[in-house]
Amino acid sequence: MEHRQIRADYDDRHVTVYQAYSAAIARPALAAGRFVPPFKPGRMTWVKPSFLWMMYRSGWGAKPDQECVLAVRITRSGFDWALDRAVPSDAGVGSRPDVRVQWDPERDLHLSPLPHRSLQLGLAGEASRRYVEEWTGSITDVTPLAHEVRALVRAGDLDAARALLPPERPYPRA
Repeated sequence: MEHRQIRADYDDRHVTVYQAYSAAIARPALAAGRFVPPFKPGRMTWVKPSFLWMMYRSGWGAKPDQECVLAVRITRSGFDWALDRAVPSDAGVGSRPDVRVQWDPERDLHLSPLPHRSLQLGLAGEASRRYVEEWTGSITDVTPLAHEVRALVRAGDLDAARALLPPERPYPRA
């Protein structure tokens, strides 16, 4: 496996990315099928194609203001647009790129770091607006899945937990 690799659940038209929000943001988004206020388009929002990295970041959907884990299906064309414009998050200090990329250690079922890196994309300005208005196809609450996988891991049933994980595979880049 490459040290930095985009792994995602995707098909010919869509890519799933994950975000965790407070119920105040997640519930209106779920009801509308898209991001609506109090979500603020244009403001930096980070998307992660790795389910387990999102579980690490959100504490399995248990951290304050991250108790609702969302699977957001976005267009591949939008995802690719963002990848093409991504600037490393530590580059250009003082600049404000619309898309930032950060590579963080991927996580295993115990949320321990693995030796390879997983992608996060920070979307701001035009990228955030496009994410909200053009790219988002559907939003699904995967918090119950997060809690179920966590319970299986805690019970020591890693095979059952692994079987519930989204089918992430290397994402092809042209």
